[in-house]
Amino acid sequence: MKEYSADLIRNIGFIAHAEVGKTSLAEAILFAAGETTRLGSVEEGNTISDCGPDEIKRKISISTSLLHCEWKKHKINLLDTPGYSDFIGEVKGALRVVDTGLVLLSGLTGVEVMTEQVWGFAKEYGISRFIFINKLDKEHAAFDQALATAKEAFGGGVLPLQFPVNEGVGFDTVVDLLLMKCLKFKKDRSGTAQISDIPADLKSKADGLREKLIEAAAESDDELLEIYFDKGTLTEEEFNRGLKHGIAQGSVFPVLCGSAGENMGVHQLLGALVDLAPSPLDRPGPVAKNVDTGEEVPLKCDPTASPNLFIFKTISEAHVGELSLFRVYSGVLKSGADLFNPNRDHGEKIGQIYLLNGKTRKEVGNVPCGDLGAVVKLKDSHTGDTLCDRKSSVVLPEIAFPVPVIRTAVIPKSKGDEERISSGLASLHEEDPTFLVHYDPELKQTIISGQGELHLAIIINRLKEKFGVDVTVEEPRIPYRETIQAASEKQYRHKKQTGGRGQFGEVFIRIEHSDRGEGFEFVNKITGGVIPTKFIPSVEKGIVEAMESGVLGGYPVVDLQVTLFDGKYHPVDSSDIAFKLAGLFAFKGAMKEAKPVLLEPIYDVEVTVPEEYMGDVMGDISSRRGKILGMDSEGKFQLIRAQVPLAELYKYSTSLRSMTAGRGIHRRKFSHYEIVPHEIADRIIAEAEKMKKES
Repeated sequence: MKEYSADLIRNIGFIAHAEVGKTSLAEAILFAAGETTRLGSVEEGNTISDCGPDEIKRKISISTSLLHCEWKKHKINLLDTPGYSDFIGEVKGALRVVDTGLVLLSGLTGVEVMTEQVWGFAKEYGISRFIFINKLDKEHAAFDQALATAKEAFGGGVLPLQFPVNEGVGFDTVVDLLLMKCLKFKKDRSGTAQISDIPADLKSKADGLREKLIEAAAESDDELLEIYFDKGTLTEEEFNRGLKHGIAQGSVFPVLCGSAGENMGVHQLLGALVDLAPSPLDRPGPVAKNVDTGEEVPLKCDPTASPNLFIFKTISEAHVGELSLFRVYSGVLKSGADLFNPNRDHGEKIGQIYLLNGKTRKEVGNVPCGDLGAVVKLKDSHTGDTLCDRKSSVVLPEIAFPVPVIRTAVIPKSKGDEERISSGLASLHEEDPTFLVHYDPELKQTIISGQGELHLAIIINRLKEKFGVDVTVEEPRIPYRETIQAASEKQYRHKKQTGGRGQFGEVFIRIEHSDRGEGFEFVNKITGGVIPTKFIPSVEKGIVEAMESGVLGGYPVVDLQVTLFDGKYHPVDSSDIAFKLAGLFAFKGAMKEAKPVLLEPIYDVEVTVPEEYMGDVMGDISSRRGKILGMDSEGKFQLIRAQVPLAELYKYSTSLRSMTAGRGIHRRKFSHYEIVPHEIADRIIAEAEKMKKES
């Protein structure tokens, strides 16, 4: 395989809302570059990137695919990412290692909710952004409207390099503002175009848009701005240099257009990526941290430096094992190299190295800095890990994956499968860090959580397909808490005579409620030695044990203060166990008289939806006992902030998607505990009593 120096490499991430044609564009690019001999389609299930059985079956992208091709002697690495919010972690991982995000918009809908979210990720990572307005061959396609939504959402730096002449069903022609020519594509999907002069009726529009590009190029550099003010224009070389600089620094977001399905505009997109997108040398390298000293170490894309690479994705393949996808940030990764994983403090021997096009692998001897590749069968290295030279050990920042928005409980369909299920779920987590699993001893359930119901359905299916075990899903129990609303005092004497040495301990306690979230405080106010000091910890231990199971539904007790203020002891019969039991039963009795109440977890919820769905979404939140805290505009979308009980959020992502035609997304995180309304508390307590009797 030919090797490419860093200046000839372009790392591009395809990011967008679902169903705007990312996979079709990737297919067209590979076809245009000669990597494939035919244009596959998502509908037929024969594309290079959507090659997993789940993807073929559902006709959607689920995992990020690593692809590559050559164009004009440059190597272009493509990461085709999913567009559904259930798989947003795949986007986060891909954008961590690319230099440019190619944001696709549909000519029918323009900017969507997920477009805004992935744009934000690209901005967070500081990478350049191109925009490709796709599907201009479809009925009702409207380039200007889609462009307007991008300008509204992303600012004045959104500037077209092309615009269509005849969008819609007959689309085949664009005006190219770099060439200042008209391009008419052949309708044979070859991607070739006939070049002609711009029609007279479009010349004025083209000149105006070209002038805006020249201004943006000049404004990207002080020297070019002086030349522009002095001469009123820029040379072609100055224009291209300024435009490339503006793209690299994030002040210019160039817009191209076409139809991926018909292979129109793809050659021009490839040319723009080669000529204008930054190479790994055009961007500052990541800042690592020295493991020994803690000092920050900027990594330079230098082939003579020691190798440093970052694993951004893990794929588990049958008969192959784990495939780790990586980017080399410095040095050259060679097969057979001995490297060190500072995240897990162990060495790794590099085996076979591959370049990927979906499932197709080409073995190579090495991968230079700035490039992407894959390595098989690492001993214990996973997504987010750094591999480096042991002598100059540094660690790169891990990927900040989004927190889960849905949780459910799973139980084995067959007894004896528990260990295989646990092992399988742990393996699936290594492959997909946005999927989390843990056994909750309080709830006595195995809880899995992720980014959406579809996400978890695919995880469960993979558990069955890969590990041969099946589970059923049930609603996860809610971690309720109990507390008190009033103060009370209680005396309890524990006295037991068994013929030999007896048991004796007497305590007087006062319990009072604390502010929400303050937890438990034990106050010792014993004076005069009425209870010997050595027995005081035993009283506290008994109270703490009693708090593990409250008096209403058997839930943990929180947010109160207990004061031990009096008591009695016997010089022979008193013991630690006697005072522990006295404390336990005194607390149980006091709590029953202190107006106990049930608490439920409340979550902060942020919902982003198109404005037309705002009323329905707000009404639904209210029906879930939610409180609307406020609203903010984000372009043409509305951000609704609310607080909702966890008990009302089961399968909320599915309901939201149904309510908003798939265009709404939400985030949530724990906020605090609140008192459960009386009528609901009665039902919860009754259910808890029923479960206790059945167990």
